[in-house]
Amino acid sequence: MYNIKSIKSKVVIVEVVCFLYVLLFVYAATSKLMDFQQFRVQLGQSPILTAYADWIAWLVPLTEYALAILLSMESTRYKALYVTLGLMTMFTTYIILVLNFSDYIPCSCGGVLEDLGWTEHIVFNLFFIVLSIVAILLTKDNRTHQTHVS
Repeated sequence: MYNIKSIKSKVVIVEVVCFLYVLLFVYAATSKLMDFQQFRVQLGQSPILTAYADWIAWLVPLTEYALAILLSMESTRYKALYVTLGLMTMFTTYIILVLNFSDYIPCSCGGVLEDLGWTEHIVFNLFFIVLSIVAILLTKDNRTHQTHVS
């Protein structure tokens, strides 16, 4: 038997996680677009992304805005959390690869995130990855419970 307080607590946790992601994605995307030329140049200096810098420069902020919208809507939240987990995992993997296999490491994060050191950046990303996993598990649990109650 599920406790109503437990269910409400899980919903609140998921909503807080989604809110934090919305803030992060809107802030990061807006920072990138406000200084778009520098963002594109930094992507072009990346040893991994050079060939794709022009379209990635548009794709990343647009994806961040789209995810912010999808995380805001309850009907799309569950799938958006999986995409968010994938995106944050990709960002973190990219940082680790560049740190280990490149002499030059440009930061194209935008805003105050550019001021983080690489270790702090990885910890920051890992924190958000854990938040995604927690929110996915809590959302899945709530969806399973709702199916059994209906």
